Amino acid sequence: MTFSILAYDQKSGTYAAAAATGSLCVGGWVIRGDIEAGLVASQGTAPSTFWRDDGIRLMHGGVKAGDAVFAVTENDAGRGHRQMTALDRDGRTSGFTGGKSVPVAAHRCTPGLAVAGNMLTSEAVLDAMVARYQAGAADLADLMLSVLRAAEGAGGDSRGLLSAAILVLRPDAPPLDLRIDHSARPLDDLGALLTAARGSPYADWLHVVPVVGDKSRAPE
Repeated sequence: MTFSILAYDQKSGTYAAAAATGSLCVGGWVIRGDIEAGLVASQGTAPSTFWRDDGIRLMHGGVKAGDAVFAVTENDAGRGHRQMTALDRDGRTSGFTGGKSVPVAAHRCTPGLAVAGNMLTSEAVLDAMVARYQAGAADLADLMLSVLRAAEGAGGDSRGLLSAAILVLRPDAPPLDLRIDHSARPLDDLGALLTAARGSPYADWLHVVPVVGDKSRAPE
């Protein structure tokens, strides 16, 4: 029902994630991140918000992505209907796709990158996501949107799309957490929201709010 990407740019210390689905509220359901922990995507026909939140907590405590995925998924009797990817604070990745996931369902994990999807038109969707990410872009938010567009162009969710989200966590900036919860054209609307977030008046005050390098930052 969903496709997602988790990524880590080691040079800048930036984490980025994105997801889209043929249902509502993908940002609220699927993606979680913490600049001091990493990223998790939890999805599927019966997605577990506990997987998502427990995974982040484990990685915040120093648990590696693979160990976090195993710990979260191993003892869940309903895991066959669920899917999870994780990227830890050192860029290690891991994933799980339950055997009862609605096909086409799969995940791909390499250092610094994890993509996953279920109810896809084909695994070509995941291939397109990886290829677009590896082609790069100057800005990670733009790249995340491009990855979602590449997935849609390769067939995407077999039902079409209704919601989309982007999350970018940088050491030197506040979180960029953008969500389109219900739209006939969620990727277009997400692009418009990204443009608005970079302009006045929203962007004018971002330089005075706390960031990981200065958690007490405020206007002088």
